[in-house]
Amino acid sequence: MTLDKQSKIYVAGHRGLVGSAIWNNLQQRGYHHLVGRSHAELDLMDGVAVRDFFDRERPDAVVLAAAHVGGIMANSRYRADFIYQNLQIQQNVIGESFRHDVKKLLFLGSTCIYPREAPQPMREDALLTSPLEYTNEPYAIAKIAGLKLCESFSLQYGCNYVAVMPTNLYGPNDNFHLENSHVLPAMLRKVHLSRCLNEGDWEMVRRDLNARPVEGIDGQASEETILEKLSHYGIAPDSVTLWGTGSPLREMLWSEDMADASVHVLLNVDFSDTYSPEDKEIRNCHINVGSGIEHSIRELAEKVVGEIGFKGELRWDASKPDGTPRKLTDVTKLHQLGWRHQVDIDEGIHRLYEWYLHH
Repeated sequence: MTLDKQSKIYVAGHRGLVGSAIWNNLQQRGYHHLVGRSHAELDLMDGVAVRDFFDRERPDAVVLAAAHVGGIMANSRYRADFIYQNLQIQQNVIGESFRHDVKKLLFLGSTCIYPREAPQPMREDALLTSPLEYTNEPYAIAKIAGLKLCESFSLQYGCNYVAVMPTNLYGPNDNFHLENSHVLPAMLRKVHLSRCLNEGDWEMVRRDLNARPVEGIDGQASEETILEKLSHYGIAPDSVTLWGTGSPLREMLWSEDMADASVHVLLNVDFSDTYSPEDKEIRNCHINVGSGIEHSIRELAEKVVGEIGFKGELRWDASKPDGTPRKLTDVTKLHQLGWRHQVDIDEGIHRLYEWYLHH
């Protein structure tokens, strides 16, 4: 099923890291009949509001990029929020898409759906073969439910709902929260602030905290208060301390690459393309999206330190959890469906820091 340039496409989560990149990618391809709502305008956990929205807008296609997301600390601390909110969002958006006869739906999950000890690189058929990583189990279960919703609606009712599972993402509009963001943006901000302290650039420190306050502390606070608060996150003039040992391996994908892959799947891949007709049991129809290349957390940190030019010491707090030891996707299926990544890690870190400095 092809979408034409007049198709109305609803992008749920259009202001987030991936959603905003998908929105821009669609526009660049000439798709201008796009619909987006901020969280303030539409709470996707409110089933009645979501139904009213679909009644009014009646989109031809839906991209479900909205989700409640965060890093290891947030996933560990707010377990109920991560499973409950994501299940609600998915149930509402996918359910109303079905009730309103949406022609095509693209669901975005995460590679944390795979077992902690999944064989590497992780193929789509590793799903549900052994236990999940404990720290993000609630989120992973919600995302597994989402992809199974897509798979089940497509199998039972002939819907065209396709699920993609991106690896670790980073890029423009990322969340640079020191506690709740993902590995690269949090690391980049910590190193940036340590460099500013190291060079005595208090104007830059205050500008940063005014843009993104830390636990209510902004750039108006005293130097003593700021130093005390930042030290809690391992940020000091002479050093920056990061969580864990630095040994886990991570695959990273530039968010605009992810967006391009998503739009490629939305426009060119149908549910029937995601499995073999010879399969007796049709399952694991989701598609991994990644670069297929991995780096250790330590290596990523050293690249960030090099890009930012921090002259202090890089330290590791081994008392903090490392998370999954290795998480590399097998992207054979994606390559067979006609897409490969473009932005390598060094160019991506450079672009991310440039974006951060200008926003």
